[in-house]
Amino acid sequence: MTQRAIPLSMTQVLLCGAAIVTMSMGIRHGFGLWLQPITQTQGWTRENFAFAIAIQNLAWGFAGIFAGMVADKFGAFKVIIVGALLYSLGLVGMAFSSTPLLFGLTAGILIGVAQAGTTYAVIYGVIGRNVSADKRSWAMGIAAAAGSFGQFLMVPTESFLIQNIGWQQALVVLAVAALLMVPLAWGLREPSFGAGGAIRRDQSIVQALREAFNYPSFQLLMAGYFVCGFQVVFIGVHMPSYLKDQGLAPQVAGYALALIGLTNVLGTYAAGVLGQRLNKRHILAFIYLARSVAIAVFLMAPLTPTTVYVFSAIMGLLWLSTVPVTNAAVAQIFGVAHLSMLSGFVFFSHQIGSFMGVWLGGYLYDRTGSYDIVWYIAIALGVLAALVNLPIKEGAIERGSFAQTA
Repeated sequence: MTQRAIPLSMTQVLLCGAAIVTMSMGIRHGFGLWLQPITQTQGWTRENFAFAIAIQNLAWGFAGIFAGMVADKFGAFKVIIVGALLYSLGLVGMAFSSTPLLFGLTAGILIGVAQAGTTYAVIYGVIGRNVSADKRSWAMGIAAAAGSFGQFLMVPTESFLIQNIGWQQALVVLAVAALLMVPLAWGLREPSFGAGGAIRRDQSIVQALREAFNYPSFQLLMAGYFVCGFQVVFIGVHMPSYLKDQGLAPQVAGYALALIGLTNVLGTYAAGVLGQRLNKRHILAFIYLARSVAIAVFLMAPLTPTTVYVFSAIMGLLWLSTVPVTNAAVAQIFGVAHLSMLSGFVFFSHQIGSFMGVWLGGYLYDRTGSYDIVWYIAIALGVLAALVNLPIKEGAIERGSFAQTA
């Protein structure tokens, strides 16, 4: 007889989960501020830095699959603790890497794996298992908004630290701050994983994967999320250097990234709320199309601090608003038993896009002396993502004959 444990309270899940996402996402959103200090001090090219961050995004996405599997089976809190320790170690390694290879191993692989255990796929699994379906999209919006608040909170803090104590010492301070995620993880210890398991699993991992990857709507969600990663990581990492190249003061970039984080709190929360009421595919299509329009207008307008801040505010509303809607759609279609794992696969597609966005930004800049081509690619991909989201079927999958073939 299976003992059924009482789930965690929604308040506890949201407070601890949001705090962890705030710290993890807040730190990583400011990495673009280190591009010029590190490359100038070390004598590296922008492609050297961009490639390491690209590897970070790829490692984050790939490791997220397995972090999700482990979290679904053994609980999220152990995964988060390991992720926090790796995050701290990676930041220290990032500060003292003396070669591009070592920088790629620490800033790239180590921090990427750490982010897999401390961000959305793992946290959303806890939310899916402990929050009822009628509030799930809203709760995921809260967690995504926390990541945006982390950007608003941490980017100016990181900029301040770099300017006042130096870029290496700033990374060491962040390494200490990352350890705060360890005690927060204890608030996400789910009783079900110590009481025989409260989540009924009608499928094995292999069956769940076959079902998802044979389902066209899952493929379309992955395609759209690829574009999301391309756009936001290219902008987040390369926009500070783009603005400085155009003659704007360094603090403009810091304020712009902080403004993205601030307005994204509103955008992600609104997306989570709307996801309970409207078709998620329509919300996603609007977000991707609106991003393309915003980028096109930004490139055509005169470049001033004012236009930068207006662009940042608009992009912020659209920045991570895809996250709660996409993950809520996965939960709605496939259920929550394997939610962290399936979210991890969708997020891996996002991170492949992130890899391409950040790496192409550095590669094409070094070859052409301009970011223009990558901006144009970001616009075209946004239109494409809007189109591929429209045919998605977001209703619960029927597991009759389909499940037998899967």
